[in-house]
Amino acid sequence: MSTEVLVIGGGYAGVMAANRLTLRDDVTVTLINPRPDFVERIRLHQLVGGSHDAVVPYRKVLAERVRLVVGTVTEIDAAGRAVTLATGDTLGYDYLVYAVGSGSADPDVPGAAEFAHPIATLEDARRLRPFVDAAPSTAPVTVVGAGPAGIETAAELAEAGRAVTLVCGGVLGPYLHSRGRLSVARRLVKLGVTVLEGPGTRVTAVARDAVRLDDGRELLSEVTVWTAGFGVPDLAARSGLSTDALGRLRTDETLTSVDDERIVAAGDSAAPSDLPYRMGCQSAVQLGPQAAQTVLSRIAGERPATVEVGFAGQCISLGRRAGVFQVARKDDTAIGLYLGGFLGARLKEIICRSTVWQLGYEARKPGVRTWWAKDAKRRQKLTEAPVTAEQAA
Repeated sequence: MSTEVLVIGGGYAGVMAANRLTLRDDVTVTLINPRPDFVERIRLHQLVGGSHDAVVPYRKVLAERVRLVVGTVTEIDAAGRAVTLATGDTLGYDYLVYAVGSGSADPDVPGAAEFAHPIATLEDARRLRPFVDAAPSTAPVTVVGAGPAGIETAAELAEAGRAVTLVCGGVLGPYLHSRGRLSVARRLVKLGVTVLEGPGTRVTAVARDAVRLDDGRELLSEVTVWTAGFGVPDLAARSGLSTDALGRLRTDETLTSVDDERIVAAGDSAAPSDLPYRMGCQSAVQLGPQAAQTVLSRIAGERPATVEVGFAGQCISLGRRAGVFQVARKDDTAIGLYLGGFLGARLKEIICRSTVWQLGYEARKPGVRTWWAKDAKRRQKLTEAPVTAEQAA
């Protein structure tokens, strides 16, 4: 008898989960993804800048035994153990891995949805690219949001000769230690990026050719790029599953849904113990195989292990010739150590390439991916967290 496992989402977490599931010969794995190619999301800013297409064929990262279904899941029927696709077709499962990832949050700023361009998905980046190409080289470009996506996009476009203003809405690179932040700021200035940070830099309205700030300033903007905030698909909520305020599937510490032990979650769309990890590739490649291990443990009649995720830091490219690797503790707290300049750029490129290599290696040799130990701060937070009515039931 074969156990049918469906994986919804073919990003970093979904691919790692699907590959890990091939450890057992009696498991049939199907990966459902809207696109026929794997998206290197950490390179989307390069797609906009013209230095990379940000896609890799699935044959390079996905195990041969994994069946790829190109489609979009519109509903999960947990009681019937089936999913419905946009085509109307249904697929049954014994276990389901929910790894739908994340995208741009719907901006609540007037005009942002109409006139600003998000960059969180492949389709977003591909839609933005022609607008950038069509704009005169001297036309003002505004990037809203000073997280990694905003910083990287601003640097990429500035290095290509664009007149870029980065509107932070607060602090430049909130995750960064002050020393790493200074290194990023210096590089942006060298590239000619105008950085607006601190009070008064929150965007209050976006027009076709301008951006307004809460201190009353109005910035001319031929192209406005929106990188402020991430959201997750509402598939779990629409399917009647428990989610957190952002829409991530609520799970226990084994990544199992609080509603159904046949459903596990991984990546940006998972909220283990209502203490979700930072969204991104670094957590996704760790959560993916562990979600798969939970499924494999249940198939074997064993108790699943609790999740273990550790962080090394945050790597930000600053164009093709510079970057910053901000070192952090395992609990994802930045420290004063960082690597910048050309070496930072080289490390960023190594990380991008090695991530794809990791996926492919797991496809060829499932079970090789390991992860760091639990951090003491998360253990403490879990101990101190109040027990909800659902958890107590």
